[in-house]
Amino acid sequence: MEKILFVASECTPFVKTGGLADVIGSLPQALQTNEKVDVRVILPLYDEIEGEWQEQMTYHTSFNVEFGWRNQEVRIYTLTHQNIMYYFVANAYYFTRKGIYGYYDDGERFVFFSHAVIEALHHLDFKPDILHAHDWQAGIAVALAKIKQPIAHMKTVFTIHNIKYQGIMKLDTFADFFQLPDEHIGGMEWNGMLNCLKSALFHADKITTVSPTYAEEIKDPYISEGLESILLERETDLVGILNGIDTKEYNPLTDPAVPVPFRSSRNKKKENKLIVQEKVGLPIDADKPLYTIITRLVEQKGLHLVEHILDAFLENDVQLIILGTGDSEFEHFFREAVHRHPYKLVTMLTFDEALARQLYAASDFFIMPSLFEPCGLAQLIALQYKSVPIVRETGGLKDTVHAFNEITGEGNGFSFTNYNAHDLLTVLNYSLTIFHQPVQWSKLSQNVNKSRFSWKESAHEYTKLYRELMESKMPRVESEDRFEASGARNLTDYAR
Repeated sequence: MEKILFVASECTPFVKTGGLADVIGSLPQALQTNEKVDVRVILPLYDEIEGEWQEQMTYHTSFNVEFGWRNQEVRIYTLTHQNIMYYFVANAYYFTRKGIYGYYDDGERFVFFSHAVIEALHHLDFKPDILHAHDWQAGIAVALAKIKQPIAHMKTVFTIHNIKYQGIMKLDTFADFFQLPDEHIGGMEWNGMLNCLKSALFHADKITTVSPTYAEEIKDPYISEGLESILLERETDLVGILNGIDTKEYNPLTDPAVPVPFRSSRNKKKENKLIVQEKVGLPIDADKPLYTIITRLVEQKGLHLVEHILDAFLENDVQLIILGTGDSEFEHFFREAVHRHPYKLVTMLTFDEALARQLYAASDFFIMPSLFEPCGLAQLIALQYKSVPIVRETGGLKDTVHAFNEITGEGNGFSFTNYNAHDLLTVLNYSLTIFHQPVQWSKLSQNVNKSRFSWKESAHEYTKLYRELMESKMPRVESEDRFEASGARNLTDYAR
């Protein structure tokens, strides 16, 4: 049985700020249940983790970590939840704080976490075949695993969940954070800075990202955030594996937040719509098309496009509910737009998980015109709650939502290619046309009902990757060996 250790900065149900936590909470379950892989997870023990979880944890071991000139104590606690073993790295200085990100020393905190993970491998009762790290917060763990080789023959996998966030620090932190020869600077440096994500890309045996389309997009300078050259160099080791969702967690038939449980019934969706309309103060009409936007109000989510066409779209006989918080620009715009369209638009500048699920269950359409989207979770939840997604063809949105075709009857949503406000308006108006054609709307609804994005298929793809990696007879290549083969003048030149 393959033994895999996931390294990540957040995980449901313990602590969550975004989609990363959902992946780390769900994928190990699917791997262990469907693929019979022994997966364990190691996380920081934040003060944010609720007491009910901390009370269930058991002390496992403690040790000290030499971290540059620092000497920090680490205590490891364990907890088994749904047959998965979780290890928690406790350190009062770095993790006993309110919130988990947003501190001036986040780089230092997560470099320390990586040091602690590698040192913990000498103390745990679990010797992984593969260390699988996620996003920049765990990137240095991949580099240290390659450099220090704490377990003989252990391979490494690194997953990019969003290449925009890289964990960048001043280059002199190398001397401050690591007791390593200068020859290793090149594997961690990028454009004169220490870069945690780049460190993982350089050292990992395999690199994955969260959708096949995103794996191609991040090799383009427009999307790569400056890392296209190293991704092109490593492209034979780069694989896109589509994320899934926990279909037990997101199930409108059993979800306690959904007022009228349903499996696929449009009539019961209408009952949910009536309840939501009354709740938010919209005119009550089960036959009026209801659109929703549930998102962080940030540029990435395509909201500049929505700004440009909102008034034109709301000239139609439709309703739109916006739920989320974010940048003041968008919050102000959508708040003010309600005054122009009081009977068609509701803006709720908050985030409420139960309310979000009620909106998914009530809405006919879900709008997600992202500038970029590595995978996307919201469109998968929308499909699960039988709300038709309207998306831009980027990243995981392109891989999961396929444009409805009136002639063939295929497709589970609506999409447009160019990042253009007029194109968004065109596809929104087209969706309204289909809504008012009963035969076509019925075909589209049936396709939505058939859409499935569980973790089962993704877990199988990851297991294939793990087994191929373990069966590989190629020796682990040290950073300096790759450097010498490159013909670069020095490691810094090679890294660039």
